Amino acid sequence: MKLFSLPSQSIVYVMDAYCGWCWGFSQQIQAFETANRHRINFTAISGGLFVGDRALPISNYPHIPEANQRISRLTGAVFGERYENLLNDGSMILNSLDAGIALAVLRNHAPEKAIHWAHELQHAFYIRGLSLSDHTTITDIATADGLDKNAILLDLKNGTGQKQALADFAMSRALGVSSFPTLLFVDGDKVHQLPATGSTLQTLNNKLDNLLI
Repeated sequence: MKLFSLPSQSIVYVMDAYCGWCWGFSQQIQAFETANRHRINFTAISGGLFVGDRALPISNYPHIPEANQRISRLTGAVFGERYENLLNDGSMILNSLDAGIALAVLRNHAPEKAIHWAHELQHAFYIRGLSLSDHTTITDIATADGLDKNAILLDLKNGTGQKQALADFAMSRALGVSSFPTLLFVDGDKVHQLPATGSTLQTLNNKLDNLLI
């Protein structure tokens, strides 16, 4: 698997699959991509929210339930019953490296669906209450979209996905991203931040129009 690189001009969605505010922005980024993918490349990279000594059981983050309520109020995002059960249990490890590997592998096999993969990973967690460290979660997402299960499983296990996930984290830092979601217009060595959570589709479209002039 070759290391992923950006085309000369792209919309880059920097997210983390375990980030509640990214889940709140998921519908909006999908609508933005649908409206504009005919004129600019869209991709998604993982920023690495819960990595290293932050990869802990979800119960170690007691602010999450209250944050989810705010996210729902502000964005209309829905958190599923099975996710709420997982949250109440508290034992699942939030491991953003595993989530980043999953996004990197799926994106490598179908790069034009990068925004879709970001949504599907978050849907698996926030609606279905599934761990993104479980390879079955990822292969089920892949096969539902017609990808080869064995090829996906190989890349999840053989280290290529991890290498790309770490490269994604490094790219996120190089782009100056410190919080998620962050939406960027990257034009060569120029980086413009676009509005994210709470912005309307019209606002996003207008910002992009101005940058593409």
